[in-house]
Amino acid sequence: MKKLFTSESVTEGHPDKIADQISDAVVDAVLAKDPNGRVACETLVTNGMCVVAGEMTTTCYVDIPKIAREVIRDIGYTDPAYGFHWETCGIAVAIHGQSPDIARGITRSTYSDATMGAGDQGLVFGYACRETPELMPLPIVLSQWLCERLAYVRKKGIIKGLRPDGKSQVTVAYDNGKPVRVHTVLLAAQHNPEWNTGTLRAAIEKYVIRPVLFDPKLRVRGLTWQKETLRRWKDLKIIVNGTGRFVIGGPEGDTGLTGRKIIVDTYGGMARHGGGCMSGKDPTKVDRSGSYAARWVAKTIVAARLARACEVQISYAIGIPKPLSVRVDTFGTGRASDTRIAWAIRKVFDLRPGMIIQALKLRRPIYRKVAAYGHFGRPELRLPWESTTRAAALRKIVGDER
Repeated sequence: MKKLFTSESVTEGHPDKIADQISDAVVDAVLAKDPNGRVACETLVTNGMCVVAGEMTTTCYVDIPKIAREVIRDIGYTDPAYGFHWETCGIAVAIHGQSPDIARGITRSTYSDATMGAGDQGLVFGYACRETPELMPLPIVLSQWLCERLAYVRKKGIIKGLRPDGKSQVTVAYDNGKPVRVHTVLLAAQHNPEWNTGTLRAAIEKYVIRPVLFDPKLRVRGLTWQKETLRRWKDLKIIVNGTGRFVIGGPEGDTGLTGRKIIVDTYGGMARHGGGCMSGKDPTKVDRSGSYAARWVAKTIVAARLARACEVQISYAIGIPKPLSVRVDTFGTGRASDTRIAWAIRKVFDLRPGMIIQALKLRRPIYRKVAAYGHFGRPELRLPWESTTRAAALRKIVGDER
């Protein structure tokens, strides 16, 4: 049965992603000085203004206005013509202490990592599949790569006159659950006024779309989608700046908030989502550590060849270490029952928040780099939750099923 599936991404200059990166830069700054610091940081960016608010408990001082300006500068808002400038935008900070009713369940002076409770209630999902080498869904991988490539050609001056904001959207055709070709590519690229849509489309097709779609790293044994996409290139629908013009963008054109791109951050809609964002939170928050653990488990299941695709759900209660539930769904592709695999997970993985933090070494300043272009996959970053070193142990235990 043939079906279409679509995922989207945004560039680092998109207002929501500016907010995510500032929030995670604050988390990194605290953890670099105080690994046990606790942060719940939200950012809002709008025309000429950046507001950073939230809760923080730490023994160190961090210069939040300086951090925010550095992030905005690094993204590329360095020209007043963009309507938002790293040196001249207003910065407001409203940070207060964390609630003691929350802190009592996770304070390390009282609890060890083994007995530390979850920093909040919540449910999280992890997902993996065999569509790409990084065991991620193809539509979101392509969407992320397109946005990353768009930012690269802007910063390197390969396409001159691009501005920081941008979005992508990729529709992939599936046949019996396997990707067979790219159906539609949509790119919104902020640009200087002198560009016309036709010329910009030609440049983006040459320097962004083709290099991404036919990158050899995306070739996977048994998948022929690249060959089929190339063969049917004339049928590929390419849309660049659908309104014909995208000059006003970034915070000048749209208000950005931390946590509004949770599907971009994860699996592009291919899997369910618990609703909580990861950015701006220290790892005692299970929205972050639990989500990373769920991906770690799901990827290990697929890497162990126990399933072609797998979704893992974990739920927590505030102040309680052990998960309330662990659920596995292999969508009928499992080599053992979902119940058996879920049982084996508890034998191989300790999913208490403190033990996740310990196993994945999450009390480090590693979060700003995943605040744009996705928290999962990303082999170049060598993220700890992408490890599959426990695949053999998991496969051995699951293999005992009678």
